[in-house]
Amino acid sequence: MGDTELRHLRTLVAIAEEGTFGKAASRLGYTQSSVSQHIAVLEKAVGGPVFDRPGGPKPVRLTPLGAVVIEHGRELLSHADALDDAVDRFKAGDGRIDIGTLPSISNVILPTVVRRLQDEHPNCEIRLSEEAPGQEQLGELDLLFYDAPIGDDAEHVLLTDDPYLVVARPGDLPAGKLPLAALDGKGVVAWPAAYGQPRLEEALAAAGAQLRVVFRTPGNDTILSMVRAGMGSAVLPWLAIRHLACPECGDIHGSDGGADQPLRVHELDPSPKREIYLHWPRGHTARSPLAAHAIEIAVEAARALAQPAPHRKASH
Repeated sequence: MGDTELRHLRTLVAIAEEGTFGKAASRLGYTQSSVSQHIAVLEKAVGGPVFDRPGGPKPVRLTPLGAVVIEHGRELLSHADALDDAVDRFKAGDGRIDIGTLPSISNVILPTVVRRLQDEHPNCEIRLSEEAPGQEQLGELDLLFYDAPIGDDAEHVLLTDDPYLVVARPGDLPAGKLPLAALDGKGVVAWPAAYGQPRLEEALAAAGAQLRVVFRTPGNDTILSMVRAGMGSAVLPWLAIRHLACPECGDIHGSDGGADQPLRVHELDPSPKREIYLHWPRGHTARSPLAAHAIEIAVEAARALAQPAPHRKASH
């Protein structure tokens, strides 16, 4: 079977279904002599005749050997067609994409990426995972959102600078934009150390603001609840709270939308920032069109977000 090609098997199937070499030739767009050559090559490869040829107007019939060959040949052709379809879908951007992300990106940039991919490639499969802090790596991922470069095995694009803001109960901190020094010694609720928190705390300490962490938790909602309970303020990136801030006043209200539990958002001067990157495997010359398009969408979505944090009521 080493010399058998898919076209020989397609010719075998066409003859069996049409009944004659001539009709099979018309169906396949070959000359009748080409069809005969295909079958001759196939019969040489399998070591015997695959058709009984009664001659005259009578249709040809599969031999027992031909029946075996066509049974398995149809299966091979089915797999080949499936492969062709998968390759075509890949080239059209309708394959699968695995994306790793951060909670704050999941709330802001990622929804735009997912919505547009599904709108423009309805047959694509998108799988998401939130990466464990301190264990950021691409692995089998096609794309990874992270707030720092992750190493030499990945290429990346800087999506946006994400400023840190202070969230506090009204009256707990002076009104308006806060100098960093105003945070020195203040009690704060913060992320655990594994969540990149040391980078922020070291940067603030170098600028003269030594934070006094009173409680650590990984959940942004829990942090805000602790701030509402009066445990302290919180220093959080804008993307982590942007979807919660009131468009008119800049305050963050309770989860039920009530106005009785507002939190005030303060800008800092100078303003510390984190950088949000999108990573993909280095040297992937055959990166899927779906992944390439996702990168384009993420860059556009980040550009739309690249506006200063609102200083409405938060900075009065």
